[in-house]
Amino acid sequence: MHFFASQDHLTAVEWILRAIVGFVFFIVVARMMGQRTISQVGLLDFVIVLLIGNIIAHPLSDEGLGLTGSMITMTVILVLYLIGILLSLRSPRIRKLFIPAPIPLIENGKVLYKNLNKARISIDVLLSELRMHKIEDIQKVAIASWEPGGSISIFLKSEHQPLTPNSFNAPIQSFQYPKTIIKEKKIDDKVLQQLGKSEEWLLQKMQTTINNVTLNEILLGTIDENENVRLFLYQ
Repeated sequence: MHFFASQDHLTAVEWILRAIVGFVFFIVVARMMGQRTISQVGLLDFVIVLLIGNIIAHPLSDEGLGLTGSMITMTVILVLYLIGILLSLRSPRIRKLFIPAPIPLIENGKVLYKNLNKARISIDVLLSELRMHKIEDIQKVAIASWEPGGSISIFLKSEHQPLTPNSFNAPIQSFQYPKTIIKEKKIDDKVLQQLGKSEEWLLQKMQTTINNVTLNEILLGTIDENENVRLFLYQ
């Protein structure tokens, strides 16, 4: 563990170990800081910007430090960055590490205070976002979620949505937000449990939607409150 301490000279292996430890440490710190700090920058990009900025700054400002070690470190960081991107594209579990799920803040006009703490934002920030969307009453909101990018998505209840030509003389329907039940060939068991349905039921529903479709063909599958299933296939 000599690479942790100040040294007159570090080997290439010690530089690599420093890079790996620094990368993992900044991932943990960035996760603890929360999505609000990261804002519009992705978690992985945020970590890379911090690391690269610090790595290149010191040797440029300290004549006692050479560039060789920093170049090795930056190369390792770049490789780890590319590996992180590839793994996040292939593995939903790893993707959740870098791109966390949206956090519901308002549901059916009620503020979910525990989720405000989870998203690390105050009620003042939430109200400010509502004002920017020209929403003066929280009870008009059907769903508001804190998105991974640091923004808040807001959906109004049906009776408070802007009128369109198709809205005249049309009966008011309850707001329906489809749930993702299939993503990248995999069924979300939690959603099935919430709906009180079995996997066999879903497979039969798939066949009534698209004849002879298989799970491996489905990129995305959603279901609404009326149990209408929509399937989006790989193209």
